Amino acid sequence: MSYIGIISAMREEIEALQSALHVEKKMVKGMRTYYQGRLFDKKVILVFSRWGKVASATTATQLINDFNVKEIIFTGVAGGVQPDVFVGDIVIGKDLYQHDMDASPLVKAYEVPLLGKSAFTTDPDKRNQLSRASGQFLQNKHEFLSKEQFINFQIQEPKIHIGDIASGDQFISSSQQSLKILSGLPTVKCVEMEGAAVAQVCFEYKVPFSIIRTISDNANHNAHIDFPKFAKEIASTYALGILQQYLY
Repeated sequence: MSYIGIISAMREEIEALQSALHVEKKMVKGMRTYYQGRLFDKKVILVFSRWGKVASATTATQLINDFNVKEIIFTGVAGGVQPDVFVGDIVIGKDLYQHDMDASPLVKAYEVPLLGKSAFTTDPDKRNQLSRASGQFLQNKHEFLSKEQFINFQIQEPKIHIGDIASGDQFISSSQQSLKILSGLPTVKCVEMEGAAVAQVCFEYKVPFSIIRTISDNANHNAHIDFPKFAKEIASTYALGILQQYLY
């Protein structure tokens, strides 16, 4: 029996999914709780990984080795770094980079040693399915979230972006940090701390993966404002609404 693995880095990002999950079994491994059950009538394993590349890679590896997952979806918040990416937008990952990977001059910057790859690419069919699911969610967004919530977080007309994502063990909270990342990776739409690590693990194990991010900030000096509240109220509900459409 195979499952879909769903990971978030923050407990707040996964609350709505956990509430909707019909839990059949709960297991604790490596200081993480894995919830096995049914979500929208699909068999899933839901887990909160904690922040950062090591934590997320460990969690993805455990899912693959111990739970026979047929695909992994990572969902959560990210900071937008392009002028057309705004708070409340959805970014569906295409190519995943580690912006803090630099083993030069042994290999070129961003390349993962021994793999000969700088980017790990998501499954195109699942990427398109998630894009359609995100569009359906946004059409009915006020069934999930109130207009007041959108106003409170200054979300106007959310859009869907299919694009590149950069991951690193840094919380990007200044324009200088964002510009430094973009100088080497100009196609990146948003930055976060886990996606590329999960992508590398899935590539090595040949497991399809998807990364879907809700933009919480513009990776500048305001990035910390109401961050946990946004994750709990907005990103968690986005994940629920999108995956409801995706899994049905």
